Amino acid sequence: MPGIGREDVLLRTRRVGFCGSDLNTYRGANPLVTYPRVPGHEIAATIEQVGPDVPAPWTPERDVLVVPYTSCGVCAACRQLRFNCCRDNQTLGVQRDGGMAEWLVVPWHKIIAADSLSLTELALVEPLTIGFHAVARGRVLAGDTVVVLGCGMIGLGAIAGAARRGAHVIGVDIDARKLQIAGACGAAVALNSAVESLHDRLQELTKGHGPNVVIEAVGRPETFRAAVEEVGFAGRVVYIGYAIAPVEYETKLFVVKELDILGSRNALPHDFAEVIDYLKAGRFPHSDVVTHTVQLCDADAVLRQWNNDPAAFIKIQVDFYAQ
Repeated sequence: MPGIGREDVLLRTRRVGFCGSDLNTYRGANPLVTYPRVPGHEIAATIEQVGPDVPAPWTPERDVLVVPYTSCGVCAACRQLRFNCCRDNQTLGVQRDGGMAEWLVVPWHKIIAADSLSLTELALVEPLTIGFHAVARGRVLAGDTVVVLGCGMIGLGAIAGAARRGAHVIGVDIDARKLQIAGACGAAVALNSAVESLHDRLQELTKGHGPNVVIEAVGRPETFRAAVEEVGFAGRVVYIGYAIAPVEYETKLFVVKELDILGSRNALPHDFAEVIDYLKAGRFPHSDVVTHTVQLCDADAVLRQWNNDPAAFIKIQVDFYAQ
């Protein structure tokens, strides 16, 4: 049982989601991780104990989610109130040990309550914020045509966030099941680029103009290039992840189209608030998205299965108290 400081809360971990960064950590391919490392940053937990300086309403037995990031408060990003990309950020499960443990101690200001949400939904808030933040970075407006490349968990968050703003969303993937779920998350069009020409279909759907915004949520050189090639003139391209290899561009497209090329990292407090409101409305198909729920004793086995067959999984959650 870990000890707690005056402004800390001791949490009893209830559910933890595995994300793509955890898979890359397992594979030894996450450049931000040193080993050994305890994974887990998509955390639903119950307050067990609070320090003497923790304010109300944080009391034992309340269910919460954890904001897994830190910020220094003094770097260039923090001075612009962009704490999500703090130069010295340490994310749980990445630069420091995460929530895949029975007990977790965090400062009280790193927990959020959403009493009407289930534990499954609480553990989905953080991964959904990544896509919602990418939508905000892309300045998506009602009436925009937004293409999301990749309909895994992060892409589904971007689809939901863009649709919530009134955009016309086109989800792109090579997996029919993921495309079906993308439709349930708000994609007006599901485009299978394994059987259709991405370029020809997007030209048809946009009457030759290309989309206003392309959000890349795959992390491959070909999709990094496709984002720049397919976005319309004066468009915005948002990259969420890292490409798995160096990317070569036709850079004249940056200038000729006068593109905004944007990175998107983690999320901000208003992204968490927006996702919680979205989940409270009951529109997210979480029962379809969480494809695997396992006990803690099976967490290692499911990681191996995910590594061997990534297409079979969308979201894995580890239930610490499953019977």
